[in-house]
Amino acid sequence: MAFFVVVFLSVVGGILAGDHFHSFMVGFSLATIAVGCCYWLSFRHTKYPQLALLLLISGFAVKMGITIFGVMWSLERELITSPFVFALSYLFFSLVSTYAYFKYREFWNKRIEAVKARLQTT
Repeated sequence: MAFFVVVFLSVVGGILAGDHFHSFMVGFSLATIAVGCCYWLSFRHTKYPQLALLLLISGFAVKMGITIFGVMWSLERELITSPFVFALSYLFFSLVSTYAYFKYREFWNKRIEAVKARLQTT
């Protein structure tokens, strides 16, 4: 159900931002790339728990760097025609992509646990 709500809100947002579609798409792409890189760095498995804080800080720094570079690059190329549409799009899709990455991780953790349980019973 949540998937359909997200798709519906994304389509409605794209339609409402028709005049500023480039701003909408820049917000979508920057949010998705920034959150993906942050997630990839921050939630890596490590044998050393002392590295957890370093990985979280580096993930945050990469997210901020990608966002700042992307906004500067988009403004230079005049792709962001409406800062309001861009900001709403970035906020919405950063929340959606964070939710999607956590659901993806939860799905694979359940699959791995099921395989481990099946191997232990045989």
